[in-house]
Amino acid sequence: MKRLLLALVLALSTIPAADAAGLRAVPEGNRHAEQPKVPGASVRRTQAGRTTFDLKYEKIRDLLSGDRALIAKIKATAADYRLDPIHMIGAIVGEHTYNVDAYDRLQSYYIKAAAYAGDRFRFGHGDESISEFVARPEFRQCEGKADSYSLWNCREAVWEKEFRGRTVGGIAFPNNRFSAVFFQPFYAGQTFGLGQVNPLTALMLSDMVAQSSGYPELDENDAAGVYEAIMDPDKSLAYMAAAIRKSIDDYASIARVDISANPGITATLYNTGGSAQRAATLKARGGLPEENYYGWLVNDKLEELKSLL
Repeated sequence: MKRLLLALVLALSTIPAADAAGLRAVPEGNRHAEQPKVPGASVRRTQAGRTTFDLKYEKIRDLLSGDRALIAKIKATAADYRLDPIHMIGAIVGEHTYNVDAYDRLQSYYIKAAAYAGDRFRFGHGDESISEFVARPEFRQCEGKADSYSLWNCREAVWEKEFRGRTVGGIAFPNNRFSAVFFQPFYAGQTFGLGQVNPLTALMLSDMVAQSSGYPELDENDAAGVYEAIMDPDKSLAYMAAAIRKSIDDYASIARVDISANPGITATLYNTGGSAQRAATLKARGGLPEENYYGWLVNDKLEELKSLL
């Protein structure tokens, strides 16, 4: 009997964690043999900067390889969120290859963050602040949500259903994303900092970051405080890690799929956002998730990126 029990224990110990939890594991590597098409907007931005994706990739790779202090911070932050740090490396590389240019030195991010610290601005649309907007009766269904992620997801859903592209109370609202209309006071498409996090995403992840990293919870009425959090490299790493952790958890809990061994998939979700909705879509259709152009690069360069750690 003892031998039988020992054999059973040994057999169970060899079962991958994903299988033991009843999850389908996404294997390493790309599903696509060739890189999916890069969006035209990314191509145009890169051409306007008189550079190439290859040069931008090399620039962010060199920034990371030359800054061991930053790598140490990435590792420490990843541990706080139960992540392999390669997921954070992949997201940083993807953002700075396809969306923005990397600054030559990390210090440049601190300087830019400080430049915004004294600015006075607010989140809102027209004459209506975000706090006034979400006090409208349409948002009553969001009251009592247990955490910041549920609260702001609810508010975003109300925006999509009740306001986006509609005229309500004599006010015509743009046919655009909630984050673009209310949370980008300078220009549309704004993301900032090392992790290129947008303000609405930071507000969604505020509770998780406060619990795991100890940073103060964010307040939508303090726009400068939100920008300081996402532009300061040390703090922005926490929001990046929280976003990746949330995408892994969403796919596990909703689609019953473990994406934690495929940095290309987590990078794809970091790029697209909407992990809960995408996990629900995957659950409905079945199969496994696939990487986009951004995640494809991360998987294609994976061995080189791992060498940075």
